[in-house]
Amino acid sequence: MRRRGWRSRALAWCRAVWNTGLEQRREYRRRGAWMNYHEQAHELVEAKKEHPWLAEAPSHCLQQALRDLDEACRRHGTFRVRWRSARRWAPSFRFPEGSQMEVETLNRGKSRVKLPKLGWVKFRASRRLDGETLRSATLTREGTQWFVSLLVEDGVVTPASHVAPDSAVGVDRGVVVAVATSAGDLLDQVFSTAGEKRRVLRLQRRLSRAAKRSAKPRQNPATVRGCAG
Repeated sequence: MRRRGWRSRALAWCRAVWNTGLEQRREYRRRGAWMNYHEQAHELVEAKKEHPWLAEAPSHCLQQALRDLDEACRRHGTFRVRWRSARRWAPSFRFPEGSQMEVETLNRGKSRVKLPKLGWVKFRASRRLDGETLRSATLTREGTQWFVSLLVEDGVVTPASHVAPDSAVGVDRGVVVAVATSAGDLLDQVFSTAGEKRRVLRLQRRLSRAAKRSAKPRQNPATVRGCAG
């Protein structure tokens, strides 16, 4: 089977699982009952025995579609979640198990990733992945082109914030002090460059020479008012 045809079939598989799962959830809600991800994932295993085409798809991609459906229903409500139409849906599917994938660098601009049941897929890398742990891969189709987005763990830890959770920072422009924090600290810092100051002076001179009710000073009023430093 050609890889391009396999990718299109994978989109159809994931869309069918999403729509079937959504209809099942809505039917349960009409009867006053609930359906969660774990129950639907168990029924998906049973459905593969009756429908061989489901067995062709990577299990993790179908399970990820059910996870995304579960999150969407929890966030927006079962009856507010939309169907995935072949025309209006942005086609994509995800491989969530990074441990089952492998990335290799071929040359300066080309790499390839090994995806379950799909094999090696070449792509043009936007940057190198040196020693970073692969977490997931998402394939997206835009028109006739396919794109792969790799989620990696780079090991960089976000420093803990020492700011109180209820604190706030106020920012204003065009006053004597440009920035004031919630703690009362005033940051008297010049944010405009020398070129911007010269431009403001030039615009102010042009405005002073303009006739009253002239359309000339109103050509770009946001520029005149917003450049105050």
